[in-house]
Amino acid sequence: MLIGQTEIRALIPHAGDMCLLSGVTRWDATRISCISQSHRNISNPLARSGKVGALCGIEIAAQAMAVHGGLTGLVGQRPRAGLLVSVRDVVAKVEYLSDYSEDLQIEAEQLMAEQSSVCYSFTLHAGEMELLRGRATVVLDAGRVAS
Repeated sequence: MLIGQTEIRALIPHAGDMCLLSGVTRWDATRISCISQSHRNISNPLARSGKVGALCGIEIAAQAMAVHGGLTGLVGQRPRAGLLVSVRDVVAKVEYLSDYSEDLQIEAEQLMAEQSSVCYSFTLHAGEMELLRGRATVVLDAGRVAS
């Protein structure tokens, strides 16, 4: 693993159990690969009745995107606020992420980057099984943009 959870927490605003990524396994200028074990955590803040729904994977992918922004210098510093403004072409192939004992593998590819927003495609896998995929657009430093 290239980057562990301690370093991830320094790059994103999520704290405690809300930091859903366990590590970064690979990254370059436009892509990042991460792993997550949080879907198996009984204290996962996204769980309902002990289950983590597949669409919660969007938040996991968004955290991978935020880490990528921090690692590539796109963000420049830890953002005060990011706002997920759009998700498109989302396909959930399962109902619950928590049904899988394998670590989740998160892949995100930057499709577009501007000063105030980024767009990524993402996939989540458990082993060879694709669980979720889609595209997401995030406004960076949303608190400043709204002012």
